[in-house]
Amino acid sequence: MRVKRYIVNKVPDALPMIRSELGKEAVILNTKEIKVGGFLGLFGKKKMEVIAAVESGGAAKEPAPERAPAPSFTPPSRKTAGWSNEQGGAAPIHARSAAATSTAYAPTAVSNTQGPTSISGAHGSIKQAVTTSRDAVATLEVPGPRAVPPAAASAYYTAAKQASVSVDPVPAEKTASEEDNFPVAGEKEEQLLSEIRDMKSWIRQLTRQYAEQALPDNLQALRERLLQQEVSADLVSRLLEELQAHHLFGEAAGSRREIWQLAGGMLTEWLEPLTAGGIAANIRTIHFVGPTGVGKTTTIAKLAAEQILKQGRKVGFVTSDTYRIAAVDQLRTYANILNVPLEVVFSPAEASRAFRQLEDRDLIFMDTAGRNYRSELHVSEVSSLLSFEQDSETLLVLSLTGKSKDMADVAQPFIRHGVRKVVFTKMDETSQYGAILNLAMEQGMMPTYIGFGQTVPDDIEPFRAASYIERLLGDAADE
Repeated sequence: MRVKRYIVNKVPDALPMIRSELGKEAVILNTKEIKVGGFLGLFGKKKMEVIAAVESGGAAKEPAPERAPAPSFTPPSRKTAGWSNEQGGAAPIHARSAAATSTAYAPTAVSNTQGPTSISGAHGSIKQAVTTSRDAVATLEVPGPRAVPPAAASAYYTAAKQASVSVDPVPAEKTASEEDNFPVAGEKEEQLLSEIRDMKSWIRQLTRQYAEQALPDNLQALRERLLQQEVSADLVSRLLEELQAHHLFGEAAGSRREIWQLAGGMLTEWLEPLTAGGIAANIRTIHFVGPTGVGKTTTIAKLAAEQILKQGRKVGFVTSDTYRIAAVDQLRTYANILNVPLEVVFSPAEASRAFRQLEDRDLIFMDTAGRNYRSELHVSEVSSLLSFEQDSETLLVLSLTGKSKDMADVAQPFIRHGVRKVVFTKMDETSQYGAILNLAMEQGMMPTYIGFGQTVPDDIEPFRAASYIERLLGDAADE
């Protein structure tokens, strides 16, 4: 007899596990609601405890290991039919009670009123009672594990417990309680660790707020400037902590200009490793992706003009932006002005054809449709058009007039597809530039170009960390 205990969210969740571990002949003995986890007895999660069993000879998933032969002994006399602890310390087998209860539910059950005369005899009586109980509730069977009426379940559960204690002199496997203690304990520990982490975060936040309130005036002014530029609070706190750790300021904390210079140098050191720095000479294909209205087509025209006029490269255009009205006409106008070929594609198969048509070009710019790229579906759709060869790269185009949080939400799906380089446009239309630092430091994005107007090809330049940080901090005298 194998009895196992399962802790699940709902009873149906236990059925696949019971079927997998105990087989299709298993029956559910008992179910009840319990609470697990929590902190100091509070906030425990409601779970369902399911007790299931199967006969040792039933269709279990794995064969039972070989057992040592049971030791033979002399059956007890009538005076000691209860098998007291003095005779070897074994618990009595109440076969009479189990059989009587089974008989009450199933009249055809064989009752044993004389008490067992041997272990094999007791085991036979229990198996007969169990078999009769299961046959009596056959009409309740469902595929997989079966539910048993309460009266038969009680008798079956009692018989199963007695059989598991008396028949196996050598334990062959862990008990159900031993198997379940570890998951429950692990769940409690994980919940406790989570609460400790939350508490530490809360304490750290309070400590940080107190420290920021006690900042010298010039450091406080720096903090306010960065927050005004929409730099994330975590990055601002990190900068202030490092400034104070590397430079022992007194109450005056140095002049404002000194503070600005130190902060500018530190921010530039952070940002320099993440600066992509223009189009490499070995790149042959560049894909432009991004939301609607960020200036992808205009950016393509600016970079194409720069490559033609300053680098002397032969350029070609490919566009898949067939969703927006007149989008193809806009790029075709730029293509006619720059005297470059243009191919329009409607599917990934046509993209391959278009690239073959432009094999003689040194550099190909591909425009894509602006969509809601917070949707993974749209990101996957545009990714099917992209090439990830060594001589190609993808540039994400984002407008600085958008919110920093929205930019991060758009960038996240593309990061999962291997896109790291980003072009920031419309710098001339905003006075807050913190989003660039946030995306670089928190998302790992690599700023490549900065667009600051609509003049082609002049209003774009490769991203330079030092000039950006200078614009971000502003002039200390103006503060």
